[in-house]
Amino acid sequence: MSSSRSVEELEELPNDGADMELDNTDRAILQALLKDSRASQRELSRIVGVAQGTITNRLKRLENNGVISGYSVVLDPESVGWTMTIMAGLCIAKGKMIDVQRKIAADSRVFSVYDVTGDWDSMVLARVRDRADLDDLTKTVFTLEGVTRSFTHVVLNTVKEDGFAKPAPDKSMNE
Repeated sequence: MSSSRSVEELEELPNDGADMELDNTDRAILQALLKDSRASQRELSRIVGVAQGTITNRLKRLENNGVISGYSVVLDPESVGWTMTIMAGLCIAKGKMIDVQRKIAADSRVFSVYDVTGDWDSMVLARVRDRADLDDLTKTVFTLEGVTRSFTHVVLNTVKEDGFAKPAPDKSMNE
């Protein structure tokens, strides 16, 4: 993409990866980045088995189409002070869902908020420092106006936690 394009032209470019078809090279690049997001383009070229220019072009295309939305550091929650993980289900009054979810999502302890089917309207995942912090979260955030019922579970042991999306398998492989 040329840097001489106007902002309006850039905004009109597709940036929704949902319509983008991933091929095996794209998938291999994404898998390599999931293992080590700090890998250089030269290293990715070696791992995937394609020219470095191909890696550069593919990464630019994946980024421009929103498939790659950023690069980040993965922290160990306990090492940075979060000793407990909790899951909460919330029933939310009709017409209050968006407002309540926005307020809950703004709390720094909350790392995920979902609309769900079933007995609850929303599921919330959060990390707290200790029992006192959990008590505060429960009494301040999960009792906001519009929350009609809640339940909270404390995670005792994390068997698997991997919030990073992976490329869906190639459709032709399932046929």
